[in-house]
Amino acid sequence: MFDANSEDSKALEKAVIGKIMTRLIPFLAILYVFCLLDRGNVSIAALTMQKDLHFSDKVYGMGAGIFFIGYFLFEVPSNLIMERVGARKWIARIMVTWGLISACMMFVKSPASFYSLRFLLGLAEAGFYPGVLLYLTYWVPAALRARVISRFLALTAILGLFGGPLGGLLLKLHGWHGLMGWQWLFLIEGIPSVLLSLAVLRFLPDTPQKAPWLTEPEKQWLANQLEHDTQTQHRVPHLSWRKALTDPRVLHLCLIFILTSTAGNAIGFFGPQLLKARSGGIWTDSFVATIGVIPAIVGAISMLLASHHSDRTGRRRLHVVAGYSIASLGFLLCVFMPTASGVIVALAITALGERIAAGSYWAVTTNLLGAGAAAGGLAFINSVGNLGGFIGPFVMGELKTRNGGAFWPGLYTASGLMLTASILAYLTLKQPPAPERKDT
Repeated sequence: MFDANSEDSKALEKAVIGKIMTRLIPFLAILYVFCLLDRGNVSIAALTMQKDLHFSDKVYGMGAGIFFIGYFLFEVPSNLIMERVGARKWIARIMVTWGLISACMMFVKSPASFYSLRFLLGLAEAGFYPGVLLYLTYWVPAALRARVISRFLALTAILGLFGGPLGGLLLKLHGWHGLMGWQWLFLIEGIPSVLLSLAVLRFLPDTPQKAPWLTEPEKQWLANQLEHDTQTQHRVPHLSWRKALTDPRVLHLCLIFILTSTAGNAIGFFGPQLLKARSGGIWTDSFVATIGVIPAIVGAISMLLASHHSDRTGRRRLHVVAGYSIASLGFLLCVFMPTASGVIVALAITALGERIAAGSYWAVTTNLLGAGAAAGGLAFINSVGNLGGFIGPFVMGELKTRNGGAFWPGLYTASGLMLTASILAYLTLKQPPAPERKDT
């Protein structure tokens, strides 16, 4: 054994984390990009689909949000199954089913078919994101987790920048071979997910012990670090349903997430329509889809910078509280911006805040859950929190309908929810010391 701060120990840490950053994180980010693309492309499609199918704001909001009901129902079982059968097979299964169902969205004709396919898409995708977080706990020591999770999310945001412009281009295929532009969007964006499942089966190792690109000393160093985390950190040792519903730490994390998810999805699914309205109809659908990458770029950069500061200082709560406060300010500014350009600036401020908070929030969450609780716990927190994905679009559609199509009631609501989450995080998230690293 030798000191964790010795040159040999630091060299092993650098080698292991470097390989994870280059071999796992980009691949997982690519998979998650298509997950988010197939989940959220309905917001771009709605620029023309809503009019073509004569869907009201209420119908669209319900259909956009009902995805998260299916997601909620199957997420915990999905993660528990992944722990049994292995990440490689289960992630491949998720991708095949979500890709096929996403492509089938091209056949939507009525509110009933819209609701049904969005619900099935939620069932199919359930477990992917918490599954990735669970998977990363097999590979990354707690002291380095915020940086790795943030790198994953930031890279996802960067790679996902093509989603908006691609959606805008696909809408231009309107009328080609008798299909509407939004039908081409769903079809073409669903196919890659099915094809990528083959790459998952071929290249994704289930555990570090099965990774051919890690040496035996590197595998041993990682096993020692993870074992040290298990022995020294105060975590939830096992997460039964009773424990999940009574442990205040778990409930606080769920509540923070559901508040921010409700706010983010309320505006996210109606964002392109907000930009189109504030432009006075001058901005084309394609331009609206493309210009939306600006907040995503700001968010990706802020996440990378904040994650390094969070890991270096261990001040997770500071990042969560400050991040959600900034996001609240961004939504509030959207109310008062008279132009679409101003709304882009305000949404960029929101993305800045959300991404500052995100890496530290999930670092707190993964560090809280022990090995016996991680599979069900991550899925439970994510699924309960993602109910905001149903509540947000539904409430936004209802508020728009009751206020003559105005966006300001929803924007005020989103701002208030973000601020509430920030206050709750300040009051409930304890500031633990940065996790220690084991002598190797």
